Amino acid sequence: MNILLIDPPFYRFIKYYNRYVPLGLTYLAAVLRDKGHKVLIYDADANVDKSYRMDYSDIESKYHEYLKGINNLSHTIWNELAEVLKDIKPDLVGINLFTTKVAAGFRSAQITKDVLHNVPVVIGGPHPSVKADEALRISHFVDYAIRGEGEISFSQLVDALENKKPYNNIKGLSFKQNGQVYHNPDVDFIDDLDQIPYPAKDLLINHNSYTSEDMGLIMTGRGCPFACTFCSSSGVWKKVARFRAVENVIGEIQQIQSKYGTTQFSFKDDTFTVKRERVLELCRAIKDRKLRINWECNVRVNFIDKQMLSEMKSAGCNSIKIGIESGSDLILTDIMKKGITVAQIKSAAELLNKVGIHWTGYFLMGIPTETEAEMLQTLALMREIKPDFASLSVFEPYPGTILHDMGISKGYMTNDRTLDDYYNISPKYYAMKDTHNRIDTMDENKYCLLEKHMKDSFHRYNRHLMRLFKRVRSRSSLYMKKPTILLNDLKKFLAWLS
Repeated sequence: MNILLIDPPFYRFIKYYNRYVPLGLTYLAAVLRDKGHKVLIYDADANVDKSYRMDYSDIESKYHEYLKGINNLSHTIWNELAEVLKDIKPDLVGINLFTTKVAAGFRSAQITKDVLHNVPVVIGGPHPSVKADEALRISHFVDYAIRGEGEISFSQLVDALENKKPYNNIKGLSFKQNGQVYHNPDVDFIDDLDQIPYPAKDLLINHNSYTSEDMGLIMTGRGCPFACTFCSSSGVWKKVARFRAVENVIGEIQQIQSKYGTTQFSFKDDTFTVKRERVLELCRAIKDRKLRINWECNVRVNFIDKQMLSEMKSAGCNSIKIGIESGSDLILTDIMKKGITVAQIKSAAELLNKVGIHWTGYFLMGIPTETEAEMLQTLALMREIKPDFASLSVFEPYPGTILHDMGISKGYMTNDRTLDDYYNISPKYYAMKDTHNRIDTMDENKYCLLEKHMKDSFHRYNRHLMRLFKRVRSRSSLYMKKPTILLNDLKKFLAWLS
């Protein structure tokens, strides 16, 4: 079967740099290719344009540009998608859907049907994993939805369609039949992740749009054992965490090095350090094999220690991303269910600053029940713990999160949207009944002023010369190996400053 997998556009509409390849689609492509299918991946969000914004704290202010692009069917991006479809002539199209860019996914399905008429369209990813019923009901351009882990379900659906076999026994599949939506039982998680082939990044169409660093995206495990109320991971992964064998990870690193010359990698597990001995084993393997790479990862404040960080640093770890979220113990414990305290955050920050690995603290504002005083506590904590980079996001209540369900039960959020809603409402308001009121503790005008104050404060903090110098120093060995990365980083820096 000739299959085209699509990652819909979002960042290109708002002229932001897209930091990652669509890793989930590259996994699907690898599985399908191994079964003899012809597969290509069209990343409609690839960095084919040369003018990017980099200040992600301000990204919400550009959502109107995204909606404008969604509703302009003559837009260059939609014309490009139509040409790709005409050129490849796939027998089946799969579309990756995240909630933030779900409108682009639905529009991609529409254009697919306009160009290819009867070609089946399958959606998958985080959004249909929790909202498959709605997606199939509101868009007659979508035929099937894959819920949860997709490698087995999608492969079985392709086989059923190609050989005209029934698909009502395929786990994780939702579909329409005679105007009705049906949901098969949930798919079982893949116990042995090592059986999945390495991601087929070579099947990405826009090869020239990616740097060697872009190709260094790796998942050494899947899932998260925690249930933070603002995160959809527990809804998708059911608090189950699984990990690949260290040798399997090392093999992927070597493959990427060989194919793309990558020396800077990104381990994007939800919580990389949750299995301490495995982290130490991976660090030893990287050093024993003399891979001479640098890498970054995501960690929790209560899953790091001095020995682990020292081993990670000696194995090439030059950047750590860590979720701080709030400066209020009440918000962290009672509302977010984060399982950490402000005291633990301060201890972890002290440890990170001593070990000397460049680290980014992720902060969040706008959580339900959060007061102005609590938001300012977050700002004060950021200044006290002194991360090398401080990233501030504004809470968006994604489907499948505990806070989204809580908002529905209290009557100020909704779980029902139409296709027109997705095409015309800013993604930050998708869950809100009142699109002029995002938080339950103050009016929108006051909240907007406070949001601006917080974002401006974080931006000024990050522009300090010493912090900029530490960022450059953390990547100095990378620049020595690949001077082109230095030029690319300089362009990103100038875009961030503008």
